[in-house]
Amino acid sequence: MLTILAPAKVNLTLEVLAKRSDGFHEIRSVIQTLNLCDSLCFRLSEAIELKSSVSSWVPEESLVSKAIGLLRQATGCRKGAAIEVTKRIPSVSGLGGDSSDAAAILRGLNRLWGLGLSLEELVKLAWQLGSDVAFFFYGGTALLEGRGERVTPLPPLPHMWVVLMMPPVPKFQRKTERLYASVKPNHYTEGQITDRLVTLLTGRSLKGRSPFKTNTSPSPLKERGIEGERLISNVFNVFDNVALESFPGLEAYWQQFLKAGAEEVHLAGSGPALFTLVKDRAQAEKLYQHLQQQGLESYLTETLPAIETMEGGIK
Repeated sequence: MLTILAPAKVNLTLEVLAKRSDGFHEIRSVIQTLNLCDSLCFRLSEAIELKSSVSSWVPEESLVSKAIGLLRQATGCRKGAAIEVTKRIPSVSGLGGDSSDAAAILRGLNRLWGLGLSLEELVKLAWQLGSDVAFFFYGGTALLEGRGERVTPLPPLPHMWVVLMMPPVPKFQRKTERLYASVKPNHYTEGQITDRLVTLLTGRSLKGRSPFKTNTSPSPLKERGIEGERLISNVFNVFDNVALESFPGLEAYWQQFLKAGAEEVHLAGSGPALFTLVKDRAQAEKLYQHLQQQGLESYLTETLPAIETMEGGIK
């Protein structure tokens, strides 16, 4: 039995720079994995068998099925696998659960079937599945550019607690596409917000940079004594500007989160999940308990290091 964890993520920054000629948007984003994970268990089988802990999860509507089909097509492998997906990440929440599961499928089947694909080969397959799937082969803290497919690992954040709240607002189809369509040119930025955060983490600006090295060294934030408040103040999501119009009722829950004691509240990716960063565990637990007492679906989690730190490298 092989088990692969598929972590959730939040965007610490998400900027739209322009609309591209291919219809996608040029973005710059710093993204961070969380210790809220789906788990996927693999064993060899004569056919492909998919099961989930959530009855409403439909494999055919998930990137999981697409990832299996793509891997078999790319390699010609016709082995089977029984895969059990234990869902902990809320679906259609902006926390990246489906993309993370797809990356876990590629990693897990590569090992189970003995395909021997390299990280580079797996990432190229991930590009065909979705803009942010490639990120989940790295995890930790990373810079995303292009339409999200170009991933540069960054030094890790200082450990932070993350309180998530899943507001009970209506979900709708093609959510991310609709949010991007709501972003107008006056919402575009030049990447300077992400640049500030990357400079905090690396000590170097994005401008005129050479490629960054691995993200396994201690964070310059710790070395320079920069406190969590400065990190928190640099969190930004362009979708914060349009989310309240896109998700009816979201504003009331946003305000409820703030009244519960959150310093700042932001949309997690394309939402509708909301999150706040907290550096003190007791404060995070108090905030989480407050939300729970109000009957709100909430999660207390923390920042998670890179995949190579968790699993000893991609295999």
